[in-house]
Formats: sequence, structure tokens, C-alpha cells
Amino acid sequence: MNNLVFTRFENEVEHLVHFMTQSSWDFHSNPKPTREGILIDYNDGLYDNDNEIYWIELEQKKIGLIMIHDSSDTIPLFDIRLEEGARAKGIGALAVKWLTDHIFNQPNKIRIEAYTRSDNTAMRKTLNKCGFVKEGYLRQAWENEDGGICDSVCYAMIRSDWENKTRTPIKLNDLPY
Repeated sequence: MNNLVFTRFENEVEHLVHFMTQSSWDFHSNPKPTREGILIDYNDGLYDNDNEIYWIELEQKKIGLIMIHDSSDTIPLFDIRLEEGARAKGIGALAVKWLTDHIFNQPNKIRIEAYTRSDNTAMRKTLNKCGFVKEGYLRQAWENEDGGICDSVCYAMIRSDWENKTRTPIKLNDLPY
């Protein structure tokens, strides 16, 4: 799997539509995006502005997508999507490690945040494996397009942990309130 290649998204709208409509995204707010919805998001600037988008490629095939939101900010957050055939093979962890190095190789970045649904155990395990620290459990914080509401979990990596290859525990329960 070390043959993964990460290439910048260059307005490849038809590739994006194909990628986003070929798989089910059960742990995203819209598990079945439509061509029309993707084009609206694209035209509204979701795939540019202050977002960096990268394809995850294996053997010259686009198998995933990384979106770095608020990329000019000192504290960006990200979203990752892997096509169904690329899941549960360790590709997610390799992509998160690449993303972490990519972001922290920029001098002004303080931390990286990731949010996932509480029932997305695969992503939670991946973030933990990659050194991210679980910093919060957010009740009823994930709204889905079908009207459902889920709990969300916040993970983060701070620069000093990345530099020192460590994991600093949080002080969530240092006070009873």
C-alpha cells in the first residue's frame, strides 16, 4: 500500500461526480449524493475557496478523496472518503498519516481537527492509530440530511505531539464541572 499517490484536485468535476456517486457514504450527512447536489456544492465553492482537495490514488486509480477545510487557518480540519473497495485495508491510516505530515510541514499550523459520527468505529480507530487524541464527545451534534441527528466525536493532533511522536493526554476531568 505504500504506492499511494496524493494529487491535488484540479477541477476534475466529472471524476468527482463519478467518485462521489459510486459509493455509499453511510457516516456522512448525505450518504447518497446526487450529481445535481455535487454540482451545486462545486459551484458554491465547496471544492475550492479555503479548502485543499487531494485525490488518493492507487495504481493510477482514484480510490479516495481528502478535503482539508480552513486550509489557510492555523487549525484546519479534514474529511476523508474512501470508495467501498478501498475500505478496511489500512489505506485510511496511510492517508491520515500523509495528511498529518502534509499539514504540519507548514510552519504556521498549530493543530489538526477531525470530527466523526460516534458510530463510525472504523474512523475512530484510524484516528487513534494515527496518534490523534479524542478530545470531546458532542451529543446530538451531527445533523443528517434525512433529519436524523447523531452524536459526534472530536479528535485532534497538536504540532508538538506530531514533532515528538507522542500523545499528550487532555485534562477533561481535572475539575468536576
